[in-house]
Amino acid sequence: MKITFVKKILADGSPCPKCNDVQQKLESSGQIDRIDETLIADERDPESVGMQLAAQYEVNRAPFFIVEREGQDTEIFTVYLKFVKDVLDQKTEEADELSEIMSNEDLDFL
Repeated sequence: MKITFVKKILADGSPCPKCNDVQQKLESSGQIDRIDETLIADERDPESVGMQLAAQYEVNRAPFFIVEREGQDTEIFTVYLKFVKDVLDQKTEEADELSEIMSNEDLDFL
């Protein structure tokens, strides 16, 4: 399995706050060790690898995860807790997942 983490750089050059939050969660939990590649979707450069992948997979939220498993279709996750539960097989609380999905304040659209 290959896991790619795509995070965003805003037009003013600053990192996306939600992306930083997810990065911190990955690092503090040790889950970062399961990430094979981290790429940048740079709003200032529509040709950046992350922006190209967002267009290819029709993703409009950052951060997102691309999960490639041998013999299976590529999966895209835009919700960190769903990714943790479905890919990393770690327990999450349903209420936390719903909160993350429904919360618009932290969303960062590509």
